[in-house]
Amino acid sequence: MKGDSLGRQPWIIEAEIMPRSGVNDPQGEAVMSGLHALGFSGATRVRCGTVIRIETVASSEADAIRQGTEMCERLLANPVIEQYVVSASLATAASR
Repeated sequence: MKGDSLGRQPWIIEAEIMPRSGVNDPQGEAVMSGLHALGFSGATRVRCGTVIRIETVASSEADAIRQGTEMCERLLANPVIEQYVVSASLATAASR
């Protein structure tokens, strides 16, 4: 994907969304229980979250991160129980 007439380029936004500290994580507890049942007794804490990858166009890395942050705030994450980290990288044929 090439840049558009406004000088924007294709970017991959990644939003890593995790439960906030202190919030119950039943999926993480189930995974830890399973790990212990399989003999992985060294596992002491498991938190399960979601990584969402979005292809977009943006004028810069900062613009792509701003878009991803707004997406998290408005739709992707529940700010009461989840926290998120947004990163962005230029899209290449290999990253798609």
